[in-house]
Amino acid sequence: MKRIFFLLAISFYALTTYGQKGKELIKDGKERLGKGEIMEAITSFNRAIEMDSSLYQAFYLRGLAKVQLEDVHGAMKDFNYTIFIKDNYAEAYYSRGNVKFLLQDYYGAIEDYSKTIYLDADNIEAYFQRGKAKQQLSAYEDAINDCTKILEMNPKNVDAYYLRGVLRLEFGKMKEGCLDLSKAGELGDIKAYDIIRNKCNTNVKEH
Repeated sequence: MKRIFFLLAISFYALTTYGQKGKELIKDGKERLGKGEIMEAITSFNRAIEMDSSLYQAFYLRGLAKVQLEDVHGAMKDFNYTIFIKDNYAEAYYSRGNVKFLLQDYYGAIEDYSKTIYLDADNIEAYFQRGKAKQQLSAYEDAINDCTKILEMNPKNVDAYYLRGVLRLEFGKMKEGCLDLSKAGELGDIKAYDIIRNKCNTNVKEH
C-alpha cells in the first residue's frame, strides 16, 4: 500500500512539474512572439505541446505565429485543435474566422465570427470582421446592422463609421453613407474624405 501511495505521489509531482514547465514555455513563446521572433516562439510552443498536448493556449498561439508566416493552412489546423480541446474559447473562433476570410471562405468566416459573438457578446472586432465578410457576399443590410451594433457599444468607433458609410453607398443610401463617412473623417480617418470627394460631391452635382 505504501508503495502505491509513493508511486502516486511521484506521478503527481511529475505531472505538476510537467504542467508548470509547459506553462513556462508558453509564456516564453508569447514573449518571443511579441518581439517578432516567430520561429523561436514556434519552437517554444512545439516543446510545450510535446510535454502536454492538452495545452490549448500553445496550439492557439502557435496558430497566430503561423498566420504571421502566412502559413494559413497550418494556422487553421492549430485553431481547429484549440477548439477541439476547448470548444468555448472565443479567441480561437475569431482567429479561425480571420483565416477563413483570408481564404475567401466568407460563409465559414461569418459562422466563426457569429460563434465568437455568442461566446463574447462585447467583441467589437468580431462584429466588424463579420460585417466585412457580409460585404463580400453583398449582404449589405446585415453588414450595416453589424456596424450599427458596434456604434451602439462604442459611439466613437471610427472604423465602424467608415465601413458603414461605404456599405450604405454600395447599398444606394447616398445621404446616410456620406454622413457616416463625414463622421469617420471628423474622428480622424482622412481617407474618408477621398470617398466623399469622389462619390458624395459628384452625387450632389448630378442632382
